Amino acid sequence: MSVTAAPGFVAAGVAAGIKPSGNPDLSLVATADGLPVAAAGVFTRNKMTAAPVITTRAHLEATGGHAVAVVLNSGNANAATGQQGLDDAEAMCASVATELGIDASQVLVCSTGLIGIPMPIDVITAGIPSVVAARSSDGGQSAATAIMTTDTVAKQVVVDGGGFVVGGMAKGAAMLSPNMATMLAVLTTDAAATPEQLKAALVFGVADSFNALDVDGCTSTNDTVLLLASGLAGPVEESALHAAVAEACASLAAQMCADAEGATKVVRMSVIGATSDAEALIGARYVSRSNLVKCSWYGCDPYWGRIASDLGSCGIDFDPSKFSVSYGGVTVCRGAVDADHDAAAVAAHMAGRNLEIVADLGLGSGAATILTNDLSHAYIDENMGTS
Repeated sequence: MSVTAAPGFVAAGVAAGIKPSGNPDLSLVATADGLPVAAAGVFTRNKMTAAPVITTRAHLEATGGHAVAVVLNSGNANAATGQQGLDDAEAMCASVATELGIDASQVLVCSTGLIGIPMPIDVITAGIPSVVAARSSDGGQSAATAIMTTDTVAKQVVVDGGGFVVGGMAKGAAMLSPNMATMLAVLTTDAAATPEQLKAALVFGVADSFNALDVDGCTSTNDTVLLLASGLAGPVEESALHAAVAEACASLAAQMCADAEGATKVVRMSVIGATSDAEALIGARYVSRSNLVKCSWYGCDPYWGRIASDLGSCGIDFDPSKFSVSYGGVTVCRGAVDADHDAAAVAAHMAGRNLEIVADLGLGSGAATILTNDLSHAYIDENMGTS
């Protein structure tokens, strides 16, 4: 049920004809009764901001943080499309609003796909009556499928908050880098909350999930995470809402990492013992973006020297005499020199799908973890062009 797991929401996904493949490409999430509910969003920090992001921000501001529906398309990002792109985003909202009998400002919009290509807006608006008519409480799977681009599986989540539910769907397989990633996510809850409370829950939830996901160091133009609340479960503790939203975001981020383009490894790269959490995050992100390190992971090679080199050059405090690295809990380097270790245990860990790598700077209590991947031939094959 995913995004419709929270009572009060319906969803649908259809093939409108945006994608030449004929795969589903138009999605809708809406309130079941057609009435506005509290809503909030967090968005890309890329200054090359896509039209749907600009439009959604404007609609949330105009309504004081309320929405009835979210319309999403895949197959075209509607980014770097100028004034026409803004007009097209508004046209998508207006078309949904007409079908639902609401104001266009009560509709939020998201797009994902190729950048710099004009929207096939006539195709999209022609498909909107169908996706609106198809909405149902069982439409979560079809909605999640219709926002996929290079994703190989739909990303969905349901979290039981204890008296309330958080459900959600997301897409993302590349251009994954804070803040946030080439990703769209729609979360729903039946908890009663104000737009301000929802925004606080989102900011908390994305901090250690979407903002700690870094597959290729590329930040998208379209990143959007939205949270809508039907309020049918009544008020809940703020801490409980924060925890449930964070759990949902963490699950979706992990699913995106596992499905990243060309990835054969899911890597938790941690830096501990830094002089501050901020320095640890700089180091963890620097290593996670290193092509040399990522290639060694793909080759199942515990080449700790590349990690040491990156941490020594990324501008944070570093003392080789206090530095160590472990793979799967086995220390392979101590004092920046090779340490006696169980090579077979390390080899077995490197051969697995999930890698746990910890670099200890030995300088303080600062710590950070980035969720990332290896770099394979398949990633290059997927990203050599636009077709």
